Amino acid sequence: MLVRSDRKWDYALGMIKVDGLEPSTEMKELIEQEKRGEITTEELRKALDRKYKMKR
Repeated sequence: MLVRSDRKWDYALGMIKVDGLEPSTEMKELIEQEKRGEITTEELRKALDRKYKMKR
C-alpha cells in the first residue's frame, strides 16, 4: 500500500510528539516546502545535514 508523502510526514511528526518533543520552526517549514513540491526530500536532507552535521 502506497502512502502519500504528506501522510508520511504527519505520521513522523506524530511519533516525535509522542515523545514530548516538538520539531523546530525551520524543520516544519522544510517539511511544508517538501509537501508542496518546492524542494525534494533529498534537498530537505541536505539542508538538515548542513545544519546538524558535526564539523571535524
